Amino acid sequence: MNSSETFDYVIVGSGAAGAIVANRLSATDASVCLLEAGPPDNHPYLHLPAGFIKVIFNPKYAWQFGTEPTALTNGRSIPIPQGRTLGGSTSINGLVYNRGQAADYDEWAALGNPGWAYADVLPYFKSMEQRRGGDDAYRGRSGELPVSDIDWIHPICEAFINGAVEYGMPRTEDYNGASQEGVGYFQRTIHKGFRMSTARTFLHPIRHRRNLHIKTHAQATRILFDGKRAIGVEYANPAQPSQRKRVLANKEVIISCGSVNTPKLLQLSGLGPAKMLQELGIPVVHDLPGVGENLSDHFSVRVVAKVRNEKTINELAVGLRLGGQVFNWLRKRPSILGLSPSLVHWFWKSSPGLDRADLQGVFTPASYKQGYVGRLDNFAGMTAGVWQHRPKSRGHVRIKSADPWAPPVVQPNYLEHPDDQQVLIRGIRIARDLLRSASLSQYFEEETLPGKMCDSDDELLDFAKRIGVSSYHLNGSARMGPSSDKNAVVDQALRVHGVEGLRIADSSVMPTIPSANVCAASMMIGNRAGHLITGRQL
Repeated sequence: MNSSETFDYVIVGSGAAGAIVANRLSATDASVCLLEAGPPDNHPYLHLPAGFIKVIFNPKYAWQFGTEPTALTNGRSIPIPQGRTLGGSTSINGLVYNRGQAADYDEWAALGNPGWAYADVLPYFKSMEQRRGGDDAYRGRSGELPVSDIDWIHPICEAFINGAVEYGMPRTEDYNGASQEGVGYFQRTIHKGFRMSTARTFLHPIRHRRNLHIKTHAQATRILFDGKRAIGVEYANPAQPSQRKRVLANKEVIISCGSVNTPKLLQLSGLGPAKMLQELGIPVVHDLPGVGENLSDHFSVRVVAKVRNEKTINELAVGLRLGGQVFNWLRKRPSILGLSPSLVHWFWKSSPGLDRADLQGVFTPASYKQGYVGRLDNFAGMTAGVWQHRPKSRGHVRIKSADPWAPPVVQPNYLEHPDDQQVLIRGIRIARDLLRSASLSQYFEEETLPGKMCDSDDELLDFAKRIGVSSYHLNGSARMGPSSDKNAVVDQALRVHGVEGLRIADSSVMPTIPSANVCAASMMIGNRAGHLITGRQL
């Protein structure tokens, strides 16, 4: 093993949270080392919004994890790619900026995590955000992250929104403001036609800092401990796995690998359920039963219809029409190359008596084969997708061996809770109703998925089992909670229970799943972690 380098802080993972932690810590006099398992974000598809189709299933830029099959996914392993390059999943994701509901964070605080209520976290959302429009009480103006509105307006999108208003949903201009509920256009992390990943916004502008050292192709294999104090990280280039190196931390190690790789690294390092670790021959540093537990995700189902009387993205993305879209993008005009995959949002209640929305829906004038984003249908199509905001099903992440290169078992247990099944069935029915609205009737030709012959609750549940996919919103596998909670992994300051010098800052610490895509909340966690560690005030 080569000689060690020493820094004040070592951060593992450069994604939604890790890049921001590195930015905030290196703004001080402290020396910072940031380890990223993947390559630099040099490929142009990582910066072109539509390029996600080309990279999300590319193992060079995304971990190609898959869930364990169950009867509730019709025996399928569901793909759950996670970013593996500078910027992590913010370099390959769907670009939606969605904070969630105020009640989500109030629940975090109520579960024994003071400082994480909505009033506490709102300043951390605002301070990293660069946003035009909306209420100053909720929106940030001078942060690093541009949050923009869509500039490519399609008549089918307007018709869908009008139909949702007819259904009873209010049209909302800012779902990240005072109220989420309603229908409208998504806000995106896109600026002047380019993806705004956390690498592009929080890392590239500060690469000149002499106290920041970024190492790519550096996969962490183990957290190093002296007794119960984390003192550094062992890592290697995946192309040269036997050549282990180490970086030492004078102050702290911060893990920001996401909800699959964070519990995996903790378990490899001796933090996790003691019995499981002993059976795998891993020395136990501290018995933490909650490491890898409490995993959750949004299970998405998409309803698809053929379109008449209008061209959709399916036709615009091929042949000469695609050439025209490329030309528009090069001239900085609205183009499908500068879009997020989902254009319209709808947040609604599955049942009238609920006090807040429990469904998130998406709409786009495009359709994909077998419900997967990535392969467009060869006919004019449109898609209304839906998932349950706050599923009750919980799963786990568990290593299978002490081999750091082996993928872990990932089991979200989609639809395991009966309530999740009923909420999703009602969500599918609402999505179908929205596609059949009077405003959309001039464009609606016929439903292709699930099809008019699929109508009973049992048939719709079977459809969800056969077609449903991950929304790539994994979270909760190293959840935050007080030390009195035996399944909590970190405290309210994100410090790992039972050891010293080790924190976690990523989606894995979320006690419960937010009513949103989890990227914005993960970025907020990184921003808050940076301030917690440095002691700096906003």
